[in-house]
Amino acid sequence: MKPRPLPGRAAGLVVPLFSLHSRRNWGIGDIADLAGLRGWLERAGLRAVQLLPVGTLPPGETSPYSALSAMAIDPIYIALDRVHDFRALGGEVRLPLADQIALRAAKNAPQIDYAAVRQAKWSALELSFSMFWEVDWIRTTARAGAFATFVSFEEWWLADYALYAALRAKHGHRPWTEWPEPLQRRDPDALDAARRELEKEILFHQYVQWLADEQWSEAREALGDVRLFGDFPFMVSADSADVWANQDLFRFDRHVGTPPDAFSESGQDWRLPAYRWDVLHEREYGWLRQRARRMSRLYDGYRIDHLVGFFRTYSRPLGETTGDFEPADEESQIALGERLLKLFLETGAQVTAEDLGSIPDFVRESLARFGVPGYKVLRWERDWRTDGQPFIPPSAYPAVSVATTSTHDITPLAVWWTEMTDDEREAFGRLLSADIAAERSFTPAVRDAVLELVYAAGSDLLLLPIQDVFGWPDRINTPATINEKNWRWRVPLAIEELETDGVALERADALRAMAARSGRLGEE
Repeated sequence: MKPRPLPGRAAGLVVPLFSLHSRRNWGIGDIADLAGLRGWLERAGLRAVQLLPVGTLPPGETSPYSALSAMAIDPIYIALDRVHDFRALGGEVRLPLADQIALRAAKNAPQIDYAAVRQAKWSALELSFSMFWEVDWIRTTARAGAFATFVSFEEWWLADYALYAALRAKHGHRPWTEWPEPLQRRDPDALDAARRELEKEILFHQYVQWLADEQWSEAREALGDVRLFGDFPFMVSADSADVWANQDLFRFDRHVGTPPDAFSESGQDWRLPAYRWDVLHEREYGWLRQRARRMSRLYDGYRIDHLVGFFRTYSRPLGETTGDFEPADEESQIALGERLLKLFLETGAQVTAEDLGSIPDFVRESLARFGVPGYKVLRWERDWRTDGQPFIPPSAYPAVSVATTSTHDITPLAVWWTEMTDDEREAFGRLLSADIAAERSFTPAVRDAVLELVYAAGSDLLLLPIQDVFGWPDRINTPATINEKNWRWRVPLAIEELETDGVALERADALRAMAARSGRLGEE
């Protein structure tokens, strides 16, 4: 399905796929849940839904930015009740008893139990594949032919991914840097031997991606005119199919991160390998072009994470506390960033750019030249050079921008409001009526006054986190922390309730009215 950019002014919903809650899913939002959102989104006048990355995660990992692949869809998002082979087997009753028990607990858990869900889904997928192997693959049915066509069409990334996944499982899910040396360096004879030995396992991983691809296409069709937006992470994990298959594109003697700034005295070390920009340039950025191509097949648009890294990458030698930028000079940084912006735009998808934090002016100048919207987060849009640092009225935001109330890495609107400093409250209160500005609690009236404010933003695109739409205080992630809450939040309302619950219906009608007043209904 080709990407369909949003025309004109529009509003959309931000919600991680994993957070969606339905009566039929297995304790984590799945691909089929996207279709279930359509009715409520249309009633609310919301014309897009923005997701976080959906790449395959290793066991024990929950951050969507730590994927084993930049191309694959995590099997945890497959809706097993929609898998033909699993239904033919009899469904959940065919799972091992221990998995059935864990699954029942996961479905009713207040937050996502990744281990239980992943184990149950993996068992179900293995059972499904056994059925497919016996009924379709061996007999070369029409369905087997459809699968073979998918494998052939996606070979450019799927071949390496499936081999990597099979090898990783064989070696106890250890990183590829701990595999036997010939496999680490991708010795052709070692790879050929692995392909022969693991032929069926490789086919299994291809089968799983075929299921995910089919469901993804069905979900996009079912969304109708609602556009689907994704997230393009700046880097990929060192332990990933992409890095293993393209080792000469990365530096392993340095870690990517951020330099010291107003948000961190020491900067950040993300423990990710740095790009070898010289090699990527020699190869005309082919691998990044492939990533962009894949994103444009999955989404109508996508957000480029950490955009500044594509202009200048900050990395530090292993074990060191300071680093430097590559490229080193501004002229080269602009040339690199603009070359890559052009590459992303060539996909035809609607591209937005995460340009938050300490960003050089020339980056935003490049965005303006290319017509790529950067982000305007309400609480950070202030005139920092003026006494009192007044908030910039959202109505003054440029049309080519994305307005939003919060991000997955910061507190939701409800928490920000109650935690404001007195100076911040006084400055922000100037954008609101006196009675709203005087309110210390985050009441429904406060919530809707702030939403009305951002709906009136000059930005053509407004993206609202679902927590801020409802006034919920739950956050998705607290950066630089590892705990049992990050990336595990489930929406309190099941999707089925969105079209019957009084609060959900009131929220939809209120948003639609705001969209109408601000010209965001976009009747096409």
